[in-house]
Amino acid sequence: MSQPRILVFDSGIGGLSIAACIRQALPGVRLMYLADSARFPYGAQTEAVVIERSKALIAEALSAFPCDVVVVACNTASTVVLPELRSMTDTPVIGVVPAIKPAASLSRNRRIGLLATPATIKRPYLTDLVESFASDCSIERIGHPELVRWVEGQLAGEQLPEQALSRALQPFRDAGVDTVVLGCTHYPLIKPLLQKLLPEVIHWVDSGEAIARRVEWLLEQAGAEGSALKRPLPGRPMEGALFTGALPEGVDGFLASLNLSADQCLGHWPAKGGVRSAESA
Repeated sequence: MSQPRILVFDSGIGGLSIAACIRQALPGVRLMYLADSARFPYGAQTEAVVIERSKALIAEALSAFPCDVVVVACNTASTVVLPELRSMTDTPVIGVVPAIKPAASLSRNRRIGLLATPATIKRPYLTDLVESFASDCSIERIGHPELVRWVEGQLAGEQLPEQALSRALQPFRDAGVDTVVLGCTHYPLIKPLLQKLLPEVIHWVDSGEAIARRVEWLLEQAGAEGSALKRPLPGRPMEGALFTGALPEGVDGFLASLNLSADQCLGHWPAKGGVRSAESA
């Protein structure tokens, strides 16, 4: 296997935090990013819509860009679509879940904060994770309804409302948590600000590094050489960034800030139009 290709899928830009971890750990893989921005956020959609959109878009992407691993870098989609995705393709599919298990192993005072979306907070699978891996911990949950939109707004240069975010995080201060789980892939993108607002938190836990390790293991099982996966490829870090909605304003600069500059960015994908190469940006 030479130069394996990874597809990272999300409803918005949150999955770029996962793509960045994969790129850092495995600079010898090619990356494709697909965002269903026309239906962002998935937490506001019905399960039927999330399943239908995810399956159709990933199938279209695999047809156009054959990949060796698919990463569903969206907590909402991962809770409902993984079985159907795995039944429709032989390509290995990885999902993300809130990192409750590693957080429980790190917390000293057994008080853990979970920052997620309202949809994730309500999922039964989250209760199962807590009961399985953190039953001796007190879990303070914050499901903020606007935070993912605030993060998305950074693409267009909007300032994240720091004071409003600080007020939203107050339950973590009141509970005295020493560990916070970033239960949405958008949130690692603002980790420095979160650390500034909650300096008393010792451990910040997300799924990015674990996903990168899982991708590496799957590729090695398929015959990839570990040394080749660590050897940087020439050119830009990503082959392409695909958006089902309009091409977001400021996307090229945002990708560059994450060391994920793409050969091309496509808006209104997979329909024709809205195509722009990075070189012409």
